[in-house]
This record gives sequence, C-alpha cells and structure tokens, in this order.
Amino acid sequence: MENNVVLTMRGIFKEFPGVKALQNVDFTLRKGEVHALMGENGAGKSTLVKCLTGVYEKDSGEIRIDGKDEPVSIRSPQDAQNLGISTVYQEITLCPNLTVAENMFIGRGNYKFINWRAQEKKADEILQRLNIPAKASQQLGTCSLAVQQMVAIARAVDMECKVLILDEPTSSLDEREVELLFKLMRDLKSRGVGIIFITHFLDQVYEICDRITVLRNGELVGEYEIKDMPQVELVSAMLGKAIDDISRLREERGKYSGKVEIVYEAEGLSSIEGVKPFDFAINKGEVNGFTGLLGSGRSESVRAIFAADRVTGGKVKVNGKEVKIAKPKDAMECGIGYLPEDRKGDGIIQDLSVRDNLILAQQVLKGFWHPFKKAEAEKIADEYIKLLQVKTASQETPIKSLSGGNQQKVILARWLLTHPQYLILDEPTRGIDVGTKTEIQKQVLKLSKEGVAVTFISSEIQEMLNVCTRLVVMKDRNIVGELKDEQLTQSNIMKTIAGGK
Repeated sequence: MENNVVLTMRGIFKEFPGVKALQNVDFTLRKGEVHALMGENGAGKSTLVKCLTGVYEKDSGEIRIDGKDEPVSIRSPQDAQNLGISTVYQEITLCPNLTVAENMFIGRGNYKFINWRAQEKKADEILQRLNIPAKASQQLGTCSLAVQQMVAIARAVDMECKVLILDEPTSSLDEREVELLFKLMRDLKSRGVGIIFITHFLDQVYEICDRITVLRNGELVGEYEIKDMPQVELVSAMLGKAIDDISRLREERGKYSGKVEIVYEAEGLSSIEGVKPFDFAINKGEVNGFTGLLGSGRSESVRAIFAADRVTGGKVKVNGKEVKIAKPKDAMECGIGYLPEDRKGDGIIQDLSVRDNLILAQQVLKGFWHPFKKAEAEKIADEYIKLLQVKTASQETPIKSLSGGNQQKVILARWLLTHPQYLILDEPTRGIDVGTKTEIQKQVLKLSKEGVAVTFISSEIQEMLNVCTRLVVMKDRNIVGELKDEQLTQSNIMKTIAGGK
C-alpha cells in the first residue's frame, strides 16, 4: 500500500431489490487531496459513500484506512466516525428543533457530563473562525438552508477527520459562501485530510479538485487526473456517449408559433415573506426566469405567485380574468403548477410510493373523496415513468429510495399530469447530474413549444441563459431589472444585480 493513501475501497458490491447499485467498484483517496466522485444520479455515488460510512452494509468488497493491510469493518456511522471519516450529505441531516451548538456536538460525548455553556462557547468560536452567520444558541431551524449547510460542514470539520466526504455541499451556498468553503477545504488539504467531493457543478470540480473518479450505472468508468480530463470528456464519461445536446439548447428556444397571449398577470403582488410589491406577466409559450444572488427574493416571488406563502396584497389575472389565489389549490385550479426549491421538505412525501407521489397533485384536484382506481393510477404512473425515464425498481418503490434526480423527475411528472398552462420550476436541476439536467431543460423547451408558460429558476446562470428568453433580475427582494433577447448575457446579469444597466 502507498504511504500517502488514506482510503482504499476494492471490489465493492451493493444490491437492492431489483437494482444493482454498485458492481465491483474501486476507489482510492490520497492524503491531502480533493477527489471528485462524479456520475449521473443513480450512478452509485451516494451508495458508495453510504457503504463507506456504515449507513449501508456492503454485500462484498474491502475497505482499508491509512494504508493498512487489514481491512476494516464499518457497520454504523459511529464506526466510520471512530475511524476518522466525517460526512456532510446532500440533504441536510441535522435537527432543526435543536440549537446550532447541540447540532454540532450531538452524539459526540456523554450527555450526563456535558457542560453546555462550554460547548456553546466552543461552537461560537468555530462559527466565527469559519465566518458562518449564526449563533451557537439559536435554533437551527431559524437559519437559512445555506447556513444550515455550513453548520453541517463545521460539525464535520471539527471532528478532526482523516477523510471528509462532502456530498453536494455547495448546493445551497452563494458564491461568497462557496469561496469560504473552498478556502476551508484547501486548509484541510494542506493538513493532510483527504476530501471526497461530490458535486454536479463542473466548474467547481476543476477549481478545487486534484483527481476524478467516474461511476456509471453502478460501475467504475475510470479514475483521472484533473489536468488530463477536459470537461467535454468528463461529461462524455459520465453519460457514456458524446454529448452536444447542451450546446443545441439555446438554438431550440422560443419556437412557440401560436398566438401570443398573457397567461398570468400580477399587479402589486406581495407576501408575508417580505417580497416587495411587484408586477409580473408571462405569455403563453414563454420561458422566463427569476435570477439574483441567494436571498434576493427569487424563490419568495414565485411562492407568492403560487400562494405557497400567504399573499398580503396585489391583484392577479389568469387568461385576462381577475381571480383570487389565496392558497395553492386556488393556483392549481387556475392551471398553475409549482415544483418547489426544497425537494425533500416541500416536494416529496418520503414514505409514499413513486406512484402515489406522482398522482398527488391530480388527486388533490379530483378531491380525495374521488380516488383514482388502482388500474388507472398504475397506467398513469407507468406512462410518466417511461416518459421521463425515472429509474426505479417499480412504481411501488418508496420515493425516498430514489436518487435526488429521479425524485425530481417524479415531481415534474406530478405537474405534467395536471396539464398546467403555467408551470413554475424553482431549482429543478439542483443537485442532479448533467444528463438529467439536460433532459429537464429539453422538457422545459418542449413544454414551451406546446404553449405552456414556464418560469425557471436556477443558481447556475448559464443554465438560465440556456433555456430562458427573458430574465427578471432581483436584489434584496425587489425587482431591479429585466433582460431579454440580445441583452441575455452573464455580464449584463451581474451588472444589473450590482446596480448597473
């Protein structure tokens, strides 16, 4: 074994009912390196990590730590922690009802003898050192998703780990917070910590990583030095084929040929979440976007449109007729669909099956006193699972067992089933792979060609430029500008956010 190797996984197999999640996968992590683990959703990345951290028990294979000849047995997350393996998962797994300090130190000592005042002081020191805008004594649930993610990272970092696993750690962070995290990762790297970095942001991989391991369909594709792997080849390796779909997306925009009609129009709309009164309208077949930095109010604005947050003022027209939209069902009855930013909290019902999650919105519209017949529900589920290529063992599988990208496809299918005239997609591609991103973007363009109005929100500006024909730019929960056609450039967006034109 090499002296600089901190982790070796050899011949890892893991199978679930109907799904071979991992097949003979090898992985090696060196001390003081950032190693990207890449692949589409369902490729096996999270399963490999969960086998490493004791969440799942591998079916076969060996794991060695610190270059030792004897393999280790990791049967629980506590075993992994004792071996110096710390993890921050894609979905935040902390307890929102506990304080920040309690979340940082939970499970790390004898509760009979904990000095909570000392723990809070230590937690505050860590938060200050990492420039995290939170206090040790505040309830975690009062923090933004971004801050909660940073607290999870701070917890892992403080555990003096040899191996730090970051599973989509930047998905809820703005550019400044990403820079802060990368600074922290470089500091850990200089101290010899090996970091496994799972992300779908390709630019971030090339900014921070040393090597890349690619998985596809549960199998190892290869291990590459970052300097020897151009982005286009990386995408090709993940998808298993050459790809030019993304470059064609912009050419396919704006081809709706029907009559231009305003589908939705709001005047002076505001909500309890502090969105300043705004005017907004969208045409049939148009793809518009709300863009701005994290916290700019883009999500709060579309939640006001759907009445996911209580509306406090404004007038709304749908197809030229004034309507009252006071709750989500009112919006749904007006032909409006909404895929929320928080997939886990607001999107899926984890213990229900794929089928039950898929038909949920249509069932609400039908009324729960008029349930779908089982055969009808099964037929619908089969149709949409095939349409969106959802990877699932069956439609009876609990949706929590699916990868994040496949969960997102089910939520999208849920709204397609209602045949909306206006569909709001808030971060529909967050935390999912390049291939699934492209599929969803193509589906958006297909819907627009069919006359559906779409509002599309993404933290990735290039993705917005790929699919949108008009962008509403937001800052401090206020609309500060609007860009369309030839104005749609990254430079113009940045200038508008900064206050320029």
